[in-house]
Amino acid sequence: MPIEETEPPITAFMLVKTTPEWLALSVPERIHAFRTQIVPTVEAGTKGVRSRFYDTEFYSARVTDVWVWEADDHHSYQLLIEALRETPFWDRYFEVVDLLVGTENGYARNYNVDPVATINT
Repeated sequence: MPIEETEPPITAFMLVKTTPEWLALSVPERIHAFRTQIVPTVEAGTKGVRSRFYDTEFYSARVTDVWVWEADDHHSYQLLIEALRETPFWDRYFEVVDLLVGTENGYARNYNVDPVATINT
């Protein structure tokens, strides 16, 4: 069954590297910074945005973390980036190495076919 014609959500893989300033903070100070400086600004400046965080410093020297942001649409994603730029996250605690932004199964929408996926339960 082909996918409906709707605006697909945006997924952004934000590849970041910690800075010496971030690493100088204790773990409780880092958690406090997220809860008081980053989360409230993102929540106040956006709607329809969700996040997940992955540690990669065990496997990569260039990228220490991958933040996955899901936004309901392009405007929500743009507001997210604007909000993050107003926090110490952007270029103070973390260097943004790269942004990989896409939509899940975009090819299926473009060619009006069912997405191909694996299911292993």
